[in-house]
Amino acid sequence: MDRFEIRLSGAGGQGMILAGIIIAEACLYEEGLNVTQTQSYGPESRGGASRAEVVLSREVIDFPKVIKPDILVALTQKAYNKYYNDVKDEGIIIVDNSIELSNIKVKTYQMPIFEKAIEEVEMKLSANILVLGIIDSLINQVKSSSLKKAIKKRVPERTIAVNMKAFAVGKKLAEGGKIDE
Repeated sequence: MDRFEIRLSGAGGQGMILAGIIIAEACLYEEGLNVTQTQSYGPESRGGASRAEVVLSREVIDFPKVIKPDILVALTQKAYNKYYNDVKDEGIIIVDNSIELSNIKVKTYQMPIFEKAIEEVEMKLSANILVLGIIDSLINQVKSSSLKKAIKKRVPERTIAVNMKAFAVGKKLAEGGKIDE
């Protein structure tokens, strides 16, 4: 693996920055894997634009930001509209089923992320961890055990069980997720 890039985007309060930190930390548990994680968000803490980027590589990472993502997660229409054209030709886009897709050029997984977070996990705020379960099912760059370890380390102790459930729901959702090309 030369360089693998992930961009997680949405609105403040959706947990995309925490998800990026968790992926980056999980990469640190992997032998010989280098990682960078960057983030940006609007001045509003909830509702403004939010983005986390993770770059992983077995080589030295000479530029810490995502250039052309292998994976784009977009949890808002605004994020999708802004970033969907940036994805590599062989890349993957993951969006909630509320997102209106346009000009689909790459493999796109449109799934009921928020709906499953509410119905199955009973916590809308778990959508970010559900997304990590989806990502885990679609890539093999990071082990599930590393992601679970990082989740347990980063979420409040009282929420570990619900977050592990969200991760499992995400994995299950990805296995049956709608794919467009």
